[in-house]
Amino acid sequence: MLGKLLVRYLSPAWALMVGVLVFQIAQSLASLWLPTLNADIIDKGVITGDIGYIWRTGALMLAVSLAQIVCSIVAVYFGSRLAMGMGRDLRHDLFRRVVSFSQREVGAFGAPSLITRNTNDVQQVQMLVQMSATLMVSAPILAIGGVIFAIKQDVGLSWLMLVSVPVLLIIVSLIVVRMVPAFRSMQRRIDRENQIMREQLTGIRVVRAFVRERQERARFTQASADVRDTGLRAGNLMAMMFPAVMLVLNVSSVAVIWFGAFQVQDGSAQIGTLFAFLTYLMQILMGVMMATMMFVMIPRAAVCATRIGEVLETTPSVAVPASPEDAPAPVGRIEFDHVDFAYPGADDAVLHDISFTLEPGTTTAIIGSTGSGKTTLIGLIPRLFDVTAGSVTVDGVDVRDYDPDELWRRVGLVPQRAFLFSGTVASNLRYGDEEATDDDLWRALEIAQGRDFVERMPEQLEAPIAQGGTNVSGGQRQRLAIARALVRNPEVYIFDDSFSALDLRTDAALRHALDTRLPDATRLVVAQRVSTIQHADQILVLDHGRIVGMGTHDELVSSNDTYREIVDSQLSVEAA
Repeated sequence: MLGKLLVRYLSPAWALMVGVLVFQIAQSLASLWLPTLNADIIDKGVITGDIGYIWRTGALMLAVSLAQIVCSIVAVYFGSRLAMGMGRDLRHDLFRRVVSFSQREVGAFGAPSLITRNTNDVQQVQMLVQMSATLMVSAPILAIGGVIFAIKQDVGLSWLMLVSVPVLLIIVSLIVVRMVPAFRSMQRRIDRENQIMREQLTGIRVVRAFVRERQERARFTQASADVRDTGLRAGNLMAMMFPAVMLVLNVSSVAVIWFGAFQVQDGSAQIGTLFAFLTYLMQILMGVMMATMMFVMIPRAAVCATRIGEVLETTPSVAVPASPEDAPAPVGRIEFDHVDFAYPGADDAVLHDISFTLEPGTTTAIIGSTGSGKTTLIGLIPRLFDVTAGSVTVDGVDVRDYDPDELWRRVGLVPQRAFLFSGTVASNLRYGDEEATDDDLWRALEIAQGRDFVERMPEQLEAPIAQGGTNVSGGQRQRLAIARALVRNPEVYIFDDSFSALDLRTDAALRHALDTRLPDATRLVVAQRVSTIQHADQILVLDHGRIVGMGTHDELVSSNDTYREIVDSQLSVEAA
């Protein structure tokens, strides 16, 4: 998967790749030339006393060194552009794929894992590209070129390379093989740490309310300890690598000087040649060591690339139609026709044979016990899921045949959990319509019964909203979420238990405003309180994913046992 990702995302930047290759080859060749020039200065200049030769060759060495520096800088610049561009494109594609997922895919991967894959995992692959552009190209050139130049300098000492290089490769291979599972475990444990932190930040009020700080601190400490232990295991292996490399490097240097001294003594080699051979051997081993650093990064990057590939290769279960049907004039009529729905791998379906119709200008309510399938049912209209049998149509067209943007323009959904984004009141409301005027925002707030508390804020529409809406109350958060849907002015409004945080008076005022200010809109309300739905034109009673009752409040009270039990339980509580 790593190779597949690299080919896919580096191919468009072939010009930068060529630039990296050319300048890295140039600076590597310059590095290989310098020891030969240094040997010439010693043998032909210092020993013979030829000062002019020393100056000429020294000037050439200086020019070659300057050229090497320039080439190295340009190569690193091109490599950085290459790596940063790949990271940008990879994150872009990952983000687009994730936002195209239905709730089924998001639940399968988990939000913490998706965050890690789009941040830490991409960073590891990006770092590999960066290091490859600076090390991987020059390492083999230095190693192979060093061997050629070293043999050219002194064949008699070449047997040292046949010993030191294989020993170094064996040591590196043994360490890298043990590092792969450690890096794989590291990414999983980072996912777990992110998950626990996200849960604690999201549920901080619950943690404090139930005095669970100590237990949650222990959970996070354990997750952090797991990451630490895995990191230490991988770090210890990595720490072993460099002393081993330096040991081989230094032993090889001592061996060259030891055996080379005898050759200098008997006149079969010159001092400059010995120094040049020693330098080339160092370059060979440094090339192997740089390649070693790459081998250290490759296992972790390969694990990360596999995790990224899993996301990119996952086909969303809610697919965009290849040829969307022409959208009819918006009316707001919705029909469920013998709908079934089951989650993947589940033994039983969540919804069974659901059939009903929502007419424009009417209010339909859904009530039922927890887990009866209410939220799943309404999620089928905006295609948060796709039905497994039957069909859901909006204005006579199956929702699976709509262009998603067109479908979402017709439906305003207020989810069960009212979520606000960091910004201002106005910026949150304009999520519904970026072109909405201030008058449009005030109109939506007035219908949603939120105008009064927004007017009391010093900045009013420009009042700041914290991430998640944590600086406003639950009721205010719900009213702002309802106003956000109203700003869009769609034909269909879906309220998923959106009135639960409102007091009875505000609840009644809001429902009255919806009826009088939006008389032609189709309204679908999921609620737990009978008082919220008793005036609806049609009430559906769900039980274990089946419609067990349908009618008005009075009809159901007199004819449906399940609905009567709900009414009696709530009336008993109110009486108490």
